[in-house]
Amino acid sequence: MRRADFSAPQKPGGSGPETGAAYGIPRSRVYLKEGPWLTLFDFLCERFPRLSPETLLQRLAAGDMVDDAGRAQRPDEPYRAGQWLWYYREVPDETPVPFEVPVLYRDARLLVVDKPHFMATAPSGPYLLHTALVRMRRELDLPDLSPIHRLDRDTAGVLMFCIDPAWRGRYQSLFQAREVHKEYEAVAAAQPPVVLPMTYRSRLEERPGSFLMREIPGEPNSETRIELLRSLAGSELAHLRLLPITGRKHQLRAHMRALGMPIVNDAFYHPDLENEPGDPPGQKRFEKPLQLLARAVEFRDPVEGRLQRFESRRVLQEVAAAG
Repeated sequence: MRRADFSAPQKPGGSGPETGAAYGIPRSRVYLKEGPWLTLFDFLCERFPRLSPETLLQRLAAGDMVDDAGRAQRPDEPYRAGQWLWYYREVPDETPVPFEVPVLYRDARLLVVDKPHFMATAPSGPYLLHTALVRMRRELDLPDLSPIHRLDRDTAGVLMFCIDPAWRGRYQSLFQAREVHKEYEAVAAAQPPVVLPMTYRSRLEERPGSFLMREIPGEPNSETRIELLRSLAGSELAHLRLLPITGRKHQLRAHMRALGMPIVNDAFYHPDLENEPGDPPGQKRFEKPLQLLARAVEFRDPVEGRLQRFESRRVLQEVAAAG
């Protein structure tokens, strides 16, 4: 278990970079809500049950948790509700993602990269160091870099970041207002009963107790345009263009499964791969990337007013193999 550099904590909201961590990982925070705890240590034991009391004591003794003024907290600190405390998450020994993150475009406001498969957009859950955000912050020395939108860890392609925080809201609003044209490509099992092109609509919601999505009866809240680019020679696979009209989580993957055309190598939504022995969902081998690519984004720049279009230079594995 490695840990980020917790030295020289900086006050939140100050003029310095977002984090003093050597790995460029932003600080996390925890709110002290009203409750029965007498000491800070009592609260932290309940708030972070996965950490042993010994680990919590060590981190507090090392000054790893600070308040808004940058004052290190002690284990016997009286519990004071109504304040935020700041800390750096521990960095597990992640499996390195052995792929480059090419830069497609950069100016004073925007950074656009060609994200590889298997790399998360930003730190989340077990992924910290080997994420596109941390990689770009470190390699390009951009401590204020932040994602404008996100791609699934399993999905490759065009990913946009904001370099200057002052402009992030302007670009994010384009996605919220559906003013960004997004194009994806996928390889899926051909399904003769499905006539393409078509527009597919359904109602999606998270499965209870799971982060995966499912279709339920009701008013549609998701819509995808599906077009056939070509049938792949020597296989029963189809190379498709997917145009999401809405932006629900896992929308493309859930829609393709519902049509009986699950995307190749999708361990979450492909019924033949779910719970595959020795290959847990989300931990597929690097040689079996999900055959889904964010091919392009297009929008009118809210600052300059000119049309911007960025395209991935990647080729899906099954398309390359078919020639």
